Amino acid sequence: MQQDGGKCKINYQIMLDKTIKDITSQGKTPKLLLHSCCAPCSSYVLEYLSQYFEITVFYYNPNIYPEEEYFHRTAEQQRLISELPAKNKISYTDCGYDPQEFYNAVKGLENIPEGGERCFACYRLRLEKTAELAKKMGFDYFTTTLSISPYKNAAKLNEISQLLEGIYDVKALPSDFKKRGGYKRSVELSAEYGLYRQDYCGCVFSKRERDERVKAAEKV
Repeated sequence: MQQDGGKCKINYQIMLDKTIKDITSQGKTPKLLLHSCCAPCSSYVLEYLSQYFEITVFYYNPNIYPEEEYFHRTAEQQRLISELPAKNKISYTDCGYDPQEFYNAVKGLENIPEGGERCFACYRLRLEKTAELAKKMGFDYFTTTLSISPYKNAAKLNEISQLLEGIYDVKALPSDFKKRGGYKRSVELSAEYGLYRQDYCGCVFSKRERDERVKAAEKV
């Protein structure tokens, strides 16, 4: 841990290193359910973790708006999986698109700025569905690609994951995938595979904030 203003700041990458070291020492290939927000964010994570895990990518993102954006991102995710070389098997699953699940989860938080409690509610929605499915399908671990983004709160993501680990009795894989050049590598892989990189997080509220920034910049 690191000290941060009197508080202990957890290094989740070091925790992941230890988990991977333990796995490799056992000579096993555990199964990981990896929630993915999009193909670009998953690119480095898949390249990295597929060395140690048999991965199923779980594409569960009811927050994405509009509908055509959702299906564009899904198609890119599946294309990347089909083209990316990997030591261990990478599979894909989803549970369809129901944006009302997102709107129900963030009700009352619609006007909270991006990066605040509305995003945390969205994290919880997607991570809980992932943990629930991981338990149901007998996975050894679950985690999410979200921590690769410099705009996502890795500490909150891991806090929620650890809480869900206790509820669903399935191991949460610690993650802060932006560490050690992970985000930079995801940008490189996105260019290498010609992946569509969106310029907003995904939900109608983040799109609205993006549109407002663009309009403000045009006036300057």
